[in-house]
Parts: sequence; structure tokens; C-alpha cells
Amino acid sequence: MRGIAVAAIALTSVLSMAACAKDSGGGSNTGGSTGNASGGCKLADKPPAAAGTTTSSAAGDKVDGSALKVGLAYDIGGRGDASFNDSAAAGLDKAKAELGISEVKELTAAPNEAEDAKQTRLRQLAGEGFNPVIGVGFAYAESLKVVAPEFPNVKFAIVDGAVEGATNVTPLVFAEEQGSFLAGVIAAYQSKNCHVGFVGGVKIPLIQKFDAGFEQGAKAAAPDIKIEKKYLTPAGDFTGFQDPTKGQEAAQGQIEAGTDVLYHAAGASGKGVFSAAKTANVKAIGVDSDQYNQATVAESKDVIISSMLKRVDVAVYDFVRAVAKNDLANLPKVFDLKVDGVGYATSGGKIDNDLKAVLDGYKAQIIEGKITVSDKPTS
Repeated sequence: MRGIAVAAIALTSVLSMAACAKDSGGGSNTGGSTGNASGGCKLADKPPAAAGTTTSSAAGDKVDGSALKVGLAYDIGGRGDASFNDSAAAGLDKAKAELGISEVKELTAAPNEAEDAKQTRLRQLAGEGFNPVIGVGFAYAESLKVVAPEFPNVKFAIVDGAVEGATNVTPLVFAEEQGSFLAGVIAAYQSKNCHVGFVGGVKIPLIQKFDAGFEQGAKAAAPDIKIEKKYLTPAGDFTGFQDPTKGQEAAQGQIEAGTDVLYHAAGASGKGVFSAAKTANVKAIGVDSDQYNQATVAESKDVIISSMLKRVDVAVYDFVRAVAKNDLANLPKVFDLKVDGVGYATSGGKIDNDLKAVLDGYKAQIIEGKITVSDKPTS
């Protein structure tokens, strides 16, 4: 009887160990309550715990911007797109509140508009005395080449672009691939099928940076993970940023293929991605703004587990603040993880402390240069 009892105890121990291995996704990694209890990915070893802190891009001294009139030329979608433009709007709102900006004016691009429409928009703002003037989106680069020299005393900025030779145009660019790496880690830890998807708005180098980082982060966390990719429109057709129906169709196709976590970099088309995720009861990761808190996608907020934060709000605010201080030289050359220019959102409580520690570990390795994130996807 004693022998039977010992054997039973041993069998119980073996079964218990096997269950633990399954719950942790296999191997020596224990991912905490990160969605691996029902299958999930076999996770790589966790990165070392983060040891340092990041630095903010803005100083804390009081700045008076009451003499400024700020003009914002939005990309298509404008304020209310629940993404890129709304993040710029948040930076403008913060500047109004904290710097005492006297007057602002906001104008919005139309889909596939002629280049001279952008020039007219920029000229209107500069001609009406707005200074600084910010073009929200790389699509303003060509127009700024023409308009900026016409107004040499106006300080312009362009989000996601640069204008060579224009000394009065400040580039506001980001390490989107770094923030998207963290989104990929989140997707790997949250996926029960070990199968995730990326939906890009337009197949251009900028959006491919999101794609590249997401792929690298997912594979760093789970080397065997399967990744679906879909771009809504080819380069040159920018309607991919404003077509929720296409976004929904692309997401549905990926869900039918087996994905259970979707990450989009598709502007207003992301609303369709969220809708598809909501209908199928799978998870989604937003982009640019903290989309869990965006009113325009509130009906889908319960499936939004995080958002890759591209802090256009930080860049817009810091630029306006620097103009008010007459000190543009101290702006970051790139808004990256080190200056909180990109990051991830925790709204909704879907990112637990165990996963946050993993993310902060990867973040520290990127900041320290131990991980270099490419801005080009492998496929």
C-alpha cells in the first residue's frame, strides 16, 4: 500500500509539473497572468529587469506663450480621427492650457487632394499671422519646400518629415519601430493562438516602421509566433487611412486565418479593425493615441488591450514651447523611447504588473542599445 501511495504522489507531482509548463507557455519562462493559460505562445526568456529611468523631452520651467498664434494643418481625418491627428490636437490643447496661447487655428486636408491645396492651407495660416505653423504629416513636405521660403520669419514644423535646406522648418520625427516592438511583445503575451496580425493603412516607409517593429517585438517574445500582415492601399493612395470598411474587412480576414490579437497603424481605418475584433471577441492594439480612451471608438474599448503611443502630442507641445522660449536647438532629434516620444498605454487594466515588467525590461534594453530595432520589415 505504501508503494502505491508513493507512486500516486509521484504521478501527481509529474502531472502538476506538466500543467505548470503548459500554463507558462513551455520552457522556463513564466509570463504571469498574460493570457497563456489556454495554450498561447512558447515564450522566450524574460529580459532583465529595467534598472534605469527615461528622461522627459521637456523641461519644467514656466514658459509664457501668450504672444503666440499657433496654426495646425492636419492630415486627412483631422481632429476626431481617434489616432494621429487627435494626438496632435492633444498637444495643441495642452499648449493652450499651459502656455497661455492667445489664438489657434486648425485646418484639415481632404483625401487625395491636389498639392496646391496643401500649399494654400499653409499660406493661409502663415498669411493670417499664425506663427508657428505645424504641418501634421509627411504629406506636407513638398508644400513646405515651396511655402516656407515665402515666409522666412515664420517657424514651421512638420510631423513625420523633413525639408532639406529650409532653415525655418523643424522636423518632428519618431522611432515608431521602437514603440511597435513593445506592441509586438504585448501581442505575443496576450495571444492564445500564438497568431497575431498587423493592418497598415498605406504601404509606405513610414507605416512599414510600425510593421517592422511589431514583427521584431513579437518574435523576440515568442520566436515561433505566426504573423499576418495586410496593407489597405498601395503607396500613393492615402484613402487607406480613412476607410473603416476596408479596415474591418482586412481584420476579418486575419481573424478567419486564426489571429486573436490585431495591431493597426491605419489612422481612422483602425475603427474598422476594432469593430471586427469586437464582433469576433478577439483583442486589439491601438496606435498613436491611447485609443482605449478615445470617444470615437468607445463601443470597442473592451477589446483594446493597449495602444502604441506615438507621442505626437509631446512633439507638438514641445515644439510650441520651444518657439515660445526661442530655443529650438534643444528639441530632440528623434522622439524615441528615451524621451518618451513613443511608448505603450495601460488604460483598461489589460497590462498586468508581470507583463509591464517584461515590457520595461525590453524598453530598457532598447534605450541602452542592447536591442537595435530595425525600421524595415523582413517581408
